Amino acid sequence: MRIELNGEPQELPPGATVADAAREAGAGEGCRGVAIAIDGEVVPRSEWGSTALVEGQQVEVLAAIQGGAETWELGGREWGSRLIAGTGGFRSLEQMEAALSAAGTEIVTVALRRVDPAAGGSVLDVIDRLGLFVLPNTAGCYTARDAVRTAKLAREAFATEWIKLEVIGDDRTLFPDAVELLTAAEQLVADGFTVLPYTNDDPILARRLEEAGCAAVMPLGSPIGSGAGIRNPYNIAIIAERAEVPIVLDAGIGTASDVALAMELGCDAVLAASAIFGAEDPPAMARALRLAAEAGTAAARAGRIPRRLHAEASTAYEGTPELS
Repeated sequence: MRIELNGEPQELPPGATVADAAREAGAGEGCRGVAIAIDGEVVPRSEWGSTALVEGQQVEVLAAIQGGAETWELGGREWGSRLIAGTGGFRSLEQMEAALSAAGTEIVTVALRRVDPAAGGSVLDVIDRLGLFVLPNTAGCYTARDAVRTAKLAREAFATEWIKLEVIGDDRTLFPDAVELLTAAEQLVADGFTVLPYTNDDPILARRLEEAGCAAVMPLGSPIGSGAGIRNPYNIAIIAERAEVPIVLDAGIGTASDVALAMELGCDAVLAASAIFGAEDPPAMARALRLAAEAGTAAARAGRIPRRLHAEASTAYEGTPELS
């Protein structure tokens, strides 16, 4: 007898029951947290052994897992952590390693700078030891030409097509130069790069970058290193709502509540750098940001209650005793 078990064709002997399908899927009758549906209808556990399967039925065997399905897609790959971390600014490599471990991150950004012969140790040694994915950036570039050149150097240095694209407009605000950014993005996408552009919170520019072929859009919450949080949550929400690519909040994170808000607004992930290395206790803050990303994601999925101008009692007045 042929059925579909968890989306895959499966041969079972004639007369097989729901309990047999559960065992075939790796979940016996004694397993806790397991539910089974046949053609979309839930089968009570008490009936697993007596419910015979029929040719062609679709059987889903589901089990509870820690934290639910938390993976997200970026650049054609699945990721578990929604917190991306920077590697600059730490007081020592030991502190950086402790913070990155506490963050539970899988992706870290790295800047390309001239080699210092006197420098001891290597950021890449730490990254390799932790098994993290390197995302080079074009920090410090002010023109599309410089950004494209830096991206190509990074591709050679780190053997990756991925690039976090930054094209800065001025030294005071460190806001992106929209014109140069879009030009660089188009050139790098055409050259085969997986482009993740740092941009402002403009929904129109975000859409243009998506249309240019960027793998994600990374709008700022507030100026780089300011710790001012998300200054324009409405624009971030609009960007996230309209996007067909992942949205990663980039810049301005100051503390855990900023990360949670970003996720509640619909972002897929958050990048934090200054918020971690600038904290009094970087590893502790890294852990707090990780937990905030998890909490914000869970809250977004749960769906908040509507905001109201006036109060609304949570307990019904009907049946209240008359005591006067």
